[in-house]
Amino acid sequence: MPLDAHDLSTSSASPGATQAFEEAVRDLAAHRPSTGAAIGRALEADPDHVPALALKGFANLILARRELAAPAREALAEARRALAAKEGGTGDEQALVEALGHAAEDRFADAADCLDLRFADRPATFLPFKIAHALRFMLGDAAGMLAASQRMMAVWCPGRPMAGFLLGCHAFAVEEHGAYAAAEAYGRQAVAMEPDDAWGLHAVSHVHEMRGETAAGIAWLEASRGSWSRCNNFSFHMAWHLALLHLERGDHERVLHLYDEEVRPQPTDDFRDMANAVSLLWRLERLGVDVGHRWTGLAEIARRRRADTTLVFASLHTLIALVALGDRPAAAELVMALQVRAQGTGDQARVAADLGLPLARVIAGLGGERGALDRLAAALPRLGGSNAQRDLFVLALAETASRRDDAPALRAIGDARRRLKAEDRLIAAVDGRALSARLRAHR
Repeated sequence: MPLDAHDLSTSSASPGATQAFEEAVRDLAAHRPSTGAAIGRALEADPDHVPALALKGFANLILARRELAAPAREALAEARRALAAKEGGTGDEQALVEALGHAAEDRFADAADCLDLRFADRPATFLPFKIAHALRFMLGDAAGMLAASQRMMAVWCPGRPMAGFLLGCHAFAVEEHGAYAAAEAYGRQAVAMEPDDAWGLHAVSHVHEMRGETAAGIAWLEASRGSWSRCNNFSFHMAWHLALLHLERGDHERVLHLYDEEVRPQPTDDFRDMANAVSLLWRLERLGVDVGHRWTGLAEIARRRRADTTLVFASLHTLIALVALGDRPAAAELVMALQVRAQGTGDQARVAADLGLPLARVIAGLGGERGALDRLAAALPRLGGSNAQRDLFVLALAETASRRDDAPALRAIGDARRRLKAEDRLIAAVDGRALSARLRAHR
């Protein structure tokens, strides 16, 4: 079968479906809100377009909401039926469907490994590479991300399909390992090649944040606003990075304005949007900023999601919101849901058992957590997300260690944090807040 514009072999004979799917893949790369509509057009033109069905399934799973598991399984069933109708389809199509089968069973690691193996001879084929990159990001598998992107870079050249977007993924994988100079160079090159490469833009913003370069980071994000502001809800996340840089500069009014207008401009139920909001409000409060009624704006979604443990990373952000709202019964219910999840099977069940549940008990103040606080901090990458996103939990553990007078744990947590991130005012504010709480308790 011929390869499409993105180097993927498909069995579809519909030019309209092929064009729409190619648009969907590019929109996916650029984090455009039109991705879903383009997938829909591809399936209207060819209801048996296997890669479009597979991408539809992955898109539902990556949103990590309990009610979207059924649509993902339906897309998987349709993709399998379409393969059968096309006498097995192409090898690339079979690989995508096989990987989706793993992912639909909460085996994201197996899905990513499957894509690596099945595309081992073409590691720079964009769609399977990007899907595996996204799955490993959700698993916190930075080593796997970097290994895959290094294999891709071994065959990468500027003339390859989607070359700039591929380079942006490599920049992010490098950044998550603390190689900031290299990550910045790769990210800037990616954006120069593809100005709409939101992930490359994102990688460079991470570099500036981790190195404490607030002025340079703000300048980078403001200069690229014309690109990232056209993204889907990823634009909210880019605004979150901008807000963190202003937070470090102490411009709290600007941070609150960004929260209202760009970080949380609408009450969405996407776990990534909730994570942005929760982590920013938590930080603001640790710096003594009055956030007004903004926690209340998260209450409905947090309470509705209190039993949804599809993704432990999301559940812990929900828990922080419930604790901030003072809703102890809902918080306890979520901890119990994580306990049930920990007894199941799949990637997230293991994350819940090994890390999510003991960390949730710390956050909820329920006690009985397994393991020392510094060991929990060391295990945080398994929650998924980025170093910048997980910093919320590092800070929360540091606050708990300070409140408990656990000096060895606090020192270990602080040392580990400084290996990735420049010293900032937050760690001192968190320690000071915990000290004040201890003093009040002993009066």
